[in-house]
Amino acid sequence: MMGKFCFAPTIAALILSSELLFSAACIAATGPHALITAKIDPAVRVTLGGNIRPEANANNDRGAVDDALPLDHILLQLRRSSEAEAAMDALIDALHNPVSTHYHKWLEPEQIGAEFGPAAADIDKVKTWLTQQGFTVNTVYAGTMMIDFSGTAGQVRSTFHTELHHLDVKGMPHIANIGDASIPAALAPVVFGIVKLHDFDAELQFHRNPKDTDSCYVGTCYDIVPGDLATIYNFKPLFAAGITGKGQTVAAVESGDVAAAHDWSSFRSMFGLSSYTHGTLAQTHPAPPTGVTNCSDPGVNGAEDEAILDAEYASAAAPDAHIILAACPSTTTAYGFMVAALNLIAEPAAARPHIINVSYGICEANFGAAANAAIYSAFKAAVAEGISVYVSSGDQLTTGCDRADYAGFAATNGMSVNGVSSTAYAVAVGGSDFSDVFHKKVTDYWSSTNAGFSASAKSYIPEIPWNSSCANKLLAVYVGFTDPTGPTSLCASSDYAQYFEGDAGGSGGISACAKGVAATAGVVSGTCSGWARPSWQVGVPGLPTKKARVIPDVALFSSFGPWNHSYVVCSTDLKGCVDGFGGTSFAAPIMAGIQALINQKMKVTASGNPNVALYKLAATEYGNATQLAACNSTKGNASASTCIFHDITEGGIESPCQSGTPDCYPNNTTNPTYGVTSTSTTLYRPAYNAEIGWDYATGLGSVNVANLVNQWHTVAP
Repeated sequence: MMGKFCFAPTIAALILSSELLFSAACIAATGPHALITAKIDPAVRVTLGGNIRPEANANNDRGAVDDALPLDHILLQLRRSSEAEAAMDALIDALHNPVSTHYHKWLEPEQIGAEFGPAAADIDKVKTWLTQQGFTVNTVYAGTMMIDFSGTAGQVRSTFHTELHHLDVKGMPHIANIGDASIPAALAPVVFGIVKLHDFDAELQFHRNPKDTDSCYVGTCYDIVPGDLATIYNFKPLFAAGITGKGQTVAAVESGDVAAAHDWSSFRSMFGLSSYTHGTLAQTHPAPPTGVTNCSDPGVNGAEDEAILDAEYASAAAPDAHIILAACPSTTTAYGFMVAALNLIAEPAAARPHIINVSYGICEANFGAAANAAIYSAFKAAVAEGISVYVSSGDQLTTGCDRADYAGFAATNGMSVNGVSSTAYAVAVGGSDFSDVFHKKVTDYWSSTNAGFSASAKSYIPEIPWNSSCANKLLAVYVGFTDPTGPTSLCASSDYAQYFEGDAGGSGGISACAKGVAATAGVVSGTCSGWARPSWQVGVPGLPTKKARVIPDVALFSSFGPWNHSYVVCSTDLKGCVDGFGGTSFAAPIMAGIQALINQKMKVTASGNPNVALYKLAATEYGNATQLAACNSTKGNASASTCIFHDITEGGIESPCQSGTPDCYPNNTTNPTYGVTSTSTTLYRPAYNAEIGWDYATGLGSVNVANLVNQWHTVAP
């Protein structure tokens, strides 16, 4: 049915007709109208484009897998009509609008499915079609529009007309679909695509300094421990007032277990958090509320340091909160962190976490159209249920599709962003560093000896974007290089190894999965052309005029060098408490912990999408020229005491790149040399500089936590 759309005569009707004056002439008690109306003819097909890994090419191909290869828990993402999508958008706006009668009246997954999902008849037709092809349907996720089913590689080949092949990628064996899947055209109005048919996993968003035990290059190390965080970002007044996250649950979704749960207790004991007696930690492997479980225990599998740092630093920000590590294994058909998130979001209200943290990343293009749609749908359901979602913006600077183990330090694939963080329904948390070493003001901000629990920070410290690459122009200036690109730059110098630590740094940029496609309204015809700019991402100086979502939203310290600062992590896997760690994997769980403080202060269990309030607060602060200047991060401990955000205006997140490749200046193919990512390949316009107001490097900047928590009520009463 086109043009008009029928909704259950409850939420959607009220939102669309009375509050937003949206025409909704057809209100029916039967729920959404069925969209699968044609006969399912296997000979009349449509291709589900945009879902092939770049590694699945002829050079790497080593032949088809055996047809008998089992593929358990394949995830099929469904789609809702454009009318239902608009209706749900309207509802989410109302849920976050203090003057709406629906303000904070969060939904249950079943409500989302009944009012905004595909019609029950359409879901039944898809399930029947799958079973007729020999598949087993395991679970249907109502709120996030996902069907979990199992079968074999042969069944996938015959049903979806795509083969899985063995690959040899830089000497490493992999499995991936060698072509895009297709489905009968009759199913296309409801079926979006298969989320994953390959064994490439999402990337952990943390790093350890290659120097291992010494992250210092010039002078003395000043590592970041919980006491330093509390001083620098002003947690202490809240802790003193009893705002510690009590009664809140923060779930970090993972793909592996911690090495030892007692590491969390050791961290809290060593750094002064054990006195907060309400704080707890639980390791879980969440199953979907109905159907067959798709989350076995992944065990300790290489992701253990990610899991423990998430737990430790969420706890550092909210020491009395309940921390859940929800871990599911990654497979050929599913990302572990995504399965854990899906299962948590599907829980009834009493069992759901209040806040979800995700510290994983994969660039939009490599994520693929169906996975981008799946994370969009999942996080959209989450905020409709009241869950606040915080995601690492990424650790690849501007070049999210360049993995260091594939391409070395010089990017070759152009600029891109983390697909897990680029939806409108998550707070993308970027990375910052401190500029005290660069400005030779270390003693202004650090004590020469540690106080209690190893803390030594004196106050807020001026910040710059985190950039641990040789393209860092501040680093180049500091060590005596004047040419930012080319054969006389730091990247081309034999001296770079003394300072360079990899193509790592806080990520930011524009949502745009397909190069050269204008950013409009999300996933279109199987190719992601950029998620649309959300309604709340307005009103702040510096925001670009792009029609697409831009990230990050906020930033916190994430560095592991080269400016002598890094995080300390306690882990059995590391044989103790070790410094030299960084990544937006730290910033995201800290922000998730801050949300726990906000919820406790506001006396609510759920806040939904925090970005709505964050941008309103920033618009007020940055809209006042005097306040904007007073909150410039370069002022350091002279910043105004009323600042909610620290506006980071110095430095940038430009990446080193190979000249002659996309988004690289200089674009010189006849005499290739190292360049930096740029918004022009013929002019030096480094991407991206920190600037006044919002910017691609650090978003709105970092936060003064006490001021943020205490002023939240002014925009979200």
